[in-house]
Amino acid sequence: MGVRPWTIGCVAAVLVAAAPLSASQARPSAGGPVSSFYELETTTLDGKPADLSQYRGLVSLVVNVASFCGYTPQYKGLEALHRELRGKGFNVLGFPSNDFGEQEPGSAQEIATFCRLTYDVTFPMFQKVVTHPGAAQSPIYAFLGRSGNLPAWNFSKYLIDRQGKVAAFFPSDVTPEDPQLRGAIQRSLSAR
Repeated sequence: MGVRPWTIGCVAAVLVAAAPLSASQARPSAGGPVSSFYELETTTLDGKPADLSQYRGLVSLVVNVASFCGYTPQYKGLEALHRELRGKGFNVLGFPSNDFGEQEPGSAQEIATFCRLTYDVTFPMFQKVVTHPGAAQSPIYAFLGRSGNLPAWNFSKYLIDRQGKVAAFFPSDVTPEDPQLRGAIQRSLSAR
């Protein structure tokens, strides 16, 4: 059995350290600079407007996801984490991205179908985004990039505290089961 080219790309990209990048500030509808992830607005995977303020007061794990990556099986762990902790003030938020190896080429419907049928994903999924800095970068990732970290590959994870601040960043190879990630989630859930 041969190694698939996209697997090599996934593994190679993890070896590249993410250099701090500055991103333009996203602006909330009131016109001022965004100071909280929960001030942002976006669109759900099914095309409906989504105000992220609905998650204020919760701890969120924001993940740039893709359907055809060597890390795609992390959907299973992300869903398990979401189901385990959602009643305790936690949720996973998925943002599909085709930025790395063109590993998320599908339409919103194709992504939703893949996630539902393959991994029984129930956590909120949003429109496909651009994570790279530049004119096309999503305001979500412009805000997250102000933490000094932008994804180097698919399945990078940002832990967002109850106030909407980035509490921690985890690269793609850190799985949902990783004790460091789980410890950071528990610390954020314990903080008030």
